[in-house]
Order: sequence, then structure tokens, then C-alpha cells
Amino acid sequence: MFYFVKTNAMAIGLIAVSVSTVLASTSIPDPPSPEPVSITALPLPPVVSSNSTGACSKEINPNGTGCIANGVFNTFQSGDFLPDGKHVLAQVTFVGAPDAPDSASIYSGMHVILVKADDTTFHNGDPWKCVTCGVPAENAVGIDNAQYYYPQAFRDGSRLLIGKNVLDCGPHQVASEECTPNNTFIYPLYWGVTADGSGATGALREQRLHPDNTHIEFSAFTFSDGVLGELAYFARIRFNPSPNTGIPLAPRYDVVNVTGLYSTEEPAFMSVVDGNRLAINYSAITVGESRGFNGDGSEITYIGNSWESCNVDVFAVHLTTGAVRRLTDNPEYCDPVAFSPDNKWIAIMDTRGSGRQMFIAGMRGIPPLVDIVASVLPSSTRNNGVRRFFEPYLLDFYGDHGAYNGQRIIQDRVYGFKYVNDSNNGVPGSGSISDPEWNGMADPRWSLDSTRLVFWQTHTTSPTSPNCGGTNPLPCYPSKEPGGRDYRLYVATFTSRKPSLPVPVSEHDDVIPWGTPYVPGSAVPKSDRLASGIYTLHGKASGYATVNLTWGNTTSQIGTVSVEYRNCSDDGHSYLNGHERVAASVANVYVFSFDWYSDLTQSGSVNATKKTGPSGYQATINVEANVLTSNGSLTTTVDGVEWTSPLSGT
Repeated sequence: MFYFVKTNAMAIGLIAVSVSTVLASTSIPDPPSPEPVSITALPLPPVVSSNSTGACSKEINPNGTGCIANGVFNTFQSGDFLPDGKHVLAQVTFVGAPDAPDSASIYSGMHVILVKADDTTFHNGDPWKCVTCGVPAENAVGIDNAQYYYPQAFRDGSRLLIGKNVLDCGPHQVASEECTPNNTFIYPLYWGVTADGSGATGALREQRLHPDNTHIEFSAFTFSDGVLGELAYFARIRFNPSPNTGIPLAPRYDVVNVTGLYSTEEPAFMSVVDGNRLAINYSAITVGESRGFNGDGSEITYIGNSWESCNVDVFAVHLTTGAVRRLTDNPEYCDPVAFSPDNKWIAIMDTRGSGRQMFIAGMRGIPPLVDIVASVLPSSTRNNGVRRFFEPYLLDFYGDHGAYNGQRIIQDRVYGFKYVNDSNNGVPGSGSISDPEWNGMADPRWSLDSTRLVFWQTHTTSPTSPNCGGTNPLPCYPSKEPGGRDYRLYVATFTSRKPSLPVPVSEHDDVIPWGTPYVPGSAVPKSDRLASGIYTLHGKASGYATVNLTWGNTTSQIGTVSVEYRNCSDDGHSYLNGHERVAASVANVYVFSFDWYSDLTQSGSVNATKKTGPSGYQATINVEANVLTSNGSLTTTVDGVEWTSPLSGT
């Protein structure tokens, strides 16, 4: 996945404001009390280490229902609950199947399974069932089966959104015994991107199903000014049994009435007014990568432009009014986000608590000025290869507010609860639910009654990769999961809750008033950017910042931003002084380098510094692999607590 692109977006200046302003008409309630949580591991098919024909023997799986591959990349991903709350979806990779005509030969390659979440089994005794295995080729013409990522359930219980396809079992529930391969159909999604309707589908990604089950949101890559970016879209999906244009000419779900979640007509997030005065428009909608919908489908969630320097957050924008809420404001990195169906809760995956991003984002209230060229770095350092620093957190509907930063779901040391499934209290290598060598992954998903949350973790592995071992001082530990499996699936139950009904969901209008109707064949709009020059940004309460922006004049040079702060303050309580300079360059579409110098001081209600070493901080990041190489140091100290940039490969 390409994490750095998520904040690169078109800006729309509407009525976007902070959560406190959006909700001014109704006061934000006090933060909720922490809830007791019970966490249960769900069973998965057995792991086999070989992909040789027949390696998945009856000794390993007596029922002949497949073995799955190990590893942490493109092998597994958890998905949705089915509407009944008794089953969880997952994408798996089957390996080692025997040759046909053996009945077990169908358990090969990428597939979607149902996993029992109620301690029962299917009729054959397995707690899982493959729903894509054995589907006849004539029932799945033109599908994209390279990945069935983010498997999601329609609320009718008979259809699934699996990657770029829709699985349909007709009148039968997917979990029922009547849903067999022969009466299962898989239809591809088709997004027409040519003026005459010819050709293959557009390259849509990160699809999320709207709660009305007739619309989706998705994202698509862009490439402009040497930087890979991303735009988001909202669209209706409509079954087309006999298309006469486009590929494939087979039954499919057409992605129609598409609206780009951007506009070229409105003011940008950052603009110049009154000569050389710089203005930051916090009322701008800047949808980079869309991440889903709230419980009633009235809002779409997304990663957008940072409101504070190097602080990547999640926002929600109302699809009709354009009102924006900043859902998270913790200096750590947040990305996966899921609203509960009753629209009262938000589950996120976040690096908060790990300290991973504090070296670059820990000083609060810095305007996002060096981010003009440097946003790639903070949105990529949150990972080290496939090693992530995510943990699942629970927030109320309002997100972060005041001193409330949510409840960490799987570690008792935060709120003093003793989780019934964890007696090791975060011991590395213990294999416990809170073992820090296990990493949270995208996406968490809610049960329809909002009492349970499914999520998954991967294990820090391999001394030959940057995750641990070798030149990395972090040790590797063997997995204690069955078969040494390096991923695991969990359900967190909020035991004090009573089941609640989903909020009513109306079918959403196709028109997004603040968006731009997509015209197939049209050029991708380019985001306006500031011209090279010297600008002044005034603090809301006092002081100012002098900003010198110079764009590069070669394909490898992105640009340089230098900022001098003089008693700059937005809140009138903390004051920023000093300077910061970042030069950014790109070797290719994936590899970015930064020459970073900081000497910032914050005084008043907070005493903080952000400083580089004598030779600065030089960082190169491969944003495809999220592998960091660096020299020098960047250190942030807040009220005596110090965070230093991670070493190369860690």
C-alpha cells in the first residue's frame, strides 16, 4: 500500500470547521467511562509451509477443506461481520492443494472464508467455510481475483463486496448450507473511464460500502508534479446483466453516477491573500484517501491535509452540507477508522501510545508549513516495512475532544482493567494479546449490534527484513500461534453493552453538492499549489511566521520550505519561536529524500523544543515498502519528555 499519498488532495473551501464548532448547537458530552472488554481469538484453517501439490494432506486437515499460507504480506486480511453477528469474513491464501479431481483441489489461491464467531461449527465440523472456492468459471466471468481485500457484507446477508467484485448467493444467506459454489455468482465492478465506454475498468481501490448498500466510495491514484497522489470518489453500484460496452461484456456491477470528492472552484487549503499574506483555510475539504462512512452514511471519513505540522489525522465530511469534523488530533498517526452501526462509537487503528511519531509530530500547534513539501515523511514513518505500530482504540462519536483520547482496547495498563485473555501484560515474545511484537492491521469492523469489534494482528518476523533481527537491534521472537502462524484474528466484546439497533439509513442521493461530477474520459484535475515566494503567516493570537517556498527546477527536486517563527501563537497560551527548513527530492515514484533542519522552541503553557543535530536530519523513505534510512537526528522534547528519530531500519 502507498501510505504517503493519503494526504495529497484537492481542497474545497466550504463550511468545514472543527468538531467543537460543528457541534456547537449541541454540547459535547463528558467522555465515556472506560469499558470492560473480553477478547477472543477466532479459529483459522491450518497453516502449511509448502505450496507443493498435496502438501495440505489429510494428516494436516482431515476434512480436506484447505490449508493456508503463512507470512504477513498479501496472505490474510480480516473483514466484516455478517449481519447475523455469528460469522466474520476473511481473505486467505490457500496453498498445497492436491490436483483435481480431488475434491480438495478447489482450496488453492486467494479466497474468502467465513469464520464462526459464536463457538459453533459448520455441518462438516469446521469453524470456517470458503465461499469463493469451487465457484464455476461461468459464474465468475471477468472478475479480479488477484485480491479480495476488505471483504464487506451487504445487510441482506446474501451479498459480499470482496475487493473489486460482488459475490451474490441469490435468495440464500451466504452462511447457509444452501449457498453452494454452483449457486454462487461473483460479478466484477466496472468503472467506465473512457468517453465511449470502451475498455477495461478504471483502477479503483480501497472500496468501502455505504450503509445504504447501493453506493460505495473508492480512491484512485494520480501523478502530478513528480508526486504520486490520490483522489476519492462517491458512486452508485448498479447490477448490469448484459452490458454492451466495456470489458468484460458479462454480468457485472457498474459504478455509475460518479462524483469526485474535490472541486477546482473553491479556495485552496493554503492560499495567498493581500499581497504576500499566507492564509490557511481550515474550512477546506481536502479528501486524500477516503476511509468509509459514519453509521448513518451521512458522512464520509478520510485522510486529508494536516491541520498541525506532521500530524496526520482522520476527518469526516458531511456528504450533503460539506461540514467537516476533525475526528482525531493526537500527534500519533491514525488511519483505519470504522463507525459503529448505531453511530455512537468509532474504532480506529492508531500509533498513539507507541511514541513512534512523537519525534516529528510531538510539538503541538505548529502550522503545517514544511508539510508543503514534507508530508510524505510523517505519513510513512509510522511503519517499518510490514512492522506496524498500530493498536485498536475506541472513541466516542465525537472523536478526540478535550483531554479525551479514547480507550486502548487491548492493554490493561491504560485504564487498570484486567483483560480476561491476557495475563502477560505486554511481555515481548509472550504471544499474548498485548505482546508488542504483534501489530494491529486494517480494518477493524463492527458487528451490526455494535457490541463487538473484529480486528487482526500480524507478527514481527524475519531477520532478513527490516522488521527485526539482522542490523535491527529489535529481536525476533517465534510465533506461538498454531503452526507458527504470523497473523491472528480477534473479536473484542464490550461486555457491559446491550445490543443496539443500527441507526436508520436512507438511500443516499447520487449528487454530492460540493463535489465534481466525474465525466468519463476527462483529465484528472491538478491541485493548485502556491507559487515560489516569500510569505507571511500571522498567528491568530500573536506573532507571525515568515515562509520562504522554492519549488525545484528539476524532475528530482520537489522543493524547499524555510520558516522563521517569531512569537507565533494561535491560542494565546503557547508561543513558537525559531526556524525550520526542509528540502525534499524524489528519486522515483516511491523513493523520497528529505534534508531537515529544525531549531524550534515553544514556551508558555507548554515548554517544548524540536531540534535536529549539528548536521541536521537526512531521511530517505521508500513509501512502497515503508523502509526508512536516515542520518543525523530529529528530537522533540515536550515538558521534559524526549523523543528521538528512529534508527535506520527500525
